[in-house]
Amino acid sequence: MIDAKHIETLRALLGEKGLLTEPADMAAYETGARYDKGRAAFVARPASTQETSAVVSYCVKNGIALVPQSGNTGLVSGSTPDSSGQEGILSLDRLTAPFALDRVNRTLAAGAGLRLSDVNQRLEQAGLFFPIDLGADPRLGGMIATNTGGSRFLRYGDVRRNTLGLTVVLADEAGTVLELGSGLRKNNTGIDWKHVFIGTSGAFGIVTECVLNLEPLPRQTATAFLVPAATDRVPDLLLAMEDALGSYLSAFEGMSKNAVAAALAHVPSLRNPFQGGIVPDFVILAEISRTSPPREGEQPLDAVLEEVLAAIWEHEDAPLADAFVGPAHEMWALRHALSEGVKHSGRLIAFDLSFRRGDIMRFLDHMKAEMPAHFADVTICDFGHIGDGGVHFNLVVPADDPRLADAGFESSLREWVFKMAVEDFGGSYSAEHAIGRKNQVFYDRYTPDEIRRLARGLKAITSPAPLGCVTF
Repeated sequence: MIDAKHIETLRALLGEKGLLTEPADMAAYETGARYDKGRAAFVARPASTQETSAVVSYCVKNGIALVPQSGNTGLVSGSTPDSSGQEGILSLDRLTAPFALDRVNRTLAAGAGLRLSDVNQRLEQAGLFFPIDLGADPRLGGMIATNTGGSRFLRYGDVRRNTLGLTVVLADEAGTVLELGSGLRKNNTGIDWKHVFIGTSGAFGIVTECVLNLEPLPRQTATAFLVPAATDRVPDLLLAMEDALGSYLSAFEGMSKNAVAAALAHVPSLRNPFQGGIVPDFVILAEISRTSPPREGEQPLDAVLEEVLAAIWEHEDAPLADAFVGPAHEMWALRHALSEGVKHSGRLIAFDLSFRRGDIMRFLDHMKAEMPAHFADVTICDFGHIGDGGVHFNLVVPADDPRLADAGFESSLREWVFKMAVEDFGGSYSAEHAIGRKNQVFYDRYTPDEIRRLARGLKAITSPAPLGCVTF
C-alpha cells in the first residue's frame, strides 16, 4: 500500500469518479485477458489530457510507478500491475473526448479511451471506418501502444499506417504534454516523433488523444472459404488470388481444423458450413471488397470471386482443392468466434507470431509434426493473418493436466516455441501484442545491445520515471 496522503491528493486531482481504491472496484483492472492478475495501489481514471498530466507529474515527483491500461485485452501481461500493491494503474477508460470528424480530410480526432466498436459505430453514418478489424474490442490508446494489425492488414495496413497525430503525456516531473503530428498526411519537416510512441507498449509516454486516418466503408463485399490442395500450397493460392484480384483482396485469413472445431463447439448459434459437417484440416477465409456502390451492368463481386476461383481451380496442379462463396456475416462470425472457442477448450497458452509469408505454413507444419514428441497432449489451435504473415499460435492444455501446477512447464513451452519461431524460422515473437512481462525475457535475449542502448537513452529523455511493464 502507498501512503494515504498520496491517495488523498490523487482524489483531489481527479474527483470521486476518477480514483478507485476499493478492492471490488479495482478487480477488473487488476485482471488481464489471459490469466494474469496483479494488485494495484489505486486505479487513476483521468478524463482529460490535463488531468493525465497532473496525475503523472504527481506520481513521478513522489516515486509512484504507473502502469498505463487501455482496454486490457492484451495477451502478454502488459497492462496489469505486479503483485506488490505498490503500482498504480492509469486507465484510459474516461478519455473519450474529443470525437471530431473531418469528413473532407477523412480524419478523426479522438480520445484514446474510445473503444474501436464505438468509433466505428459512430462513423458508420458518414460512410467511413477506422480500418483495423479485430475479434476483441480494444481502446484506441492500446491499439496505438501495440501497433495493432488485424484481419484486414493485407489491404489497409496497421495502426501505424493509419495514425496521423498523437497527444502524449511523458513520465517526467512536469507531466509534459507533447502534440505530435496533426491531420496532415504529408509533413516532412523533421523527425516524425509520433512513431516513437506507436508500438512501444506505453513505455515512452501515455497516449491521450490521436488523429486517425479513416477509410470509406466497403459497399460491396464477397467472401469464400477456400480449402488448399495442401498446406504447402497456401502461398501459391495467396499469390494467385493477389494476381487475379489486386486491391480488391482485403482479407486472407487462415483457420486450422482444431480452432474451427473449438469455435463451433463453443458457439451453438454458428452454422457448420462444411459439407457433411467435416471441417477441413486448414481453411482460408478470403474477402474481396469495393468501396463504390453497385453500378448498372457491373459484375457483382460474388460473381467476380467465383470466376477467379474457377480459373485457379482449372490450372494444372491447382493449389485449390475446394471452395465455396457464402454470406459474409456468417463467414466472419466463424472467424471472430475462434479466439473465444479456443479459450474455452482448456488452459490456453497463446502466442502472437509473425513470419515472412512464405515461411508461415512451413512453421505450422513443422510444429504440428514436432509437438507430440516435445509436449504430449498439447493441442495446436492456430489461426491468423496468412496474408500478412501473422499467426495466433494457440496451444491448449487440458484443464486438469497436472503439468499446469508447475510454473516451469509453461516457461519451457514458451522457450521452445520462441526458439523455433525466431531462431529457426526467422520470425518475430510478437506480431501485434508488443512486449509486456510475458515477453520481456525474449526482448532481452533477441534485441541487439546497440538497439537496447538506444532505447534506454530515448526513454531516459522522454519518460525517465517508471512507466508500464517493459524494461528497455
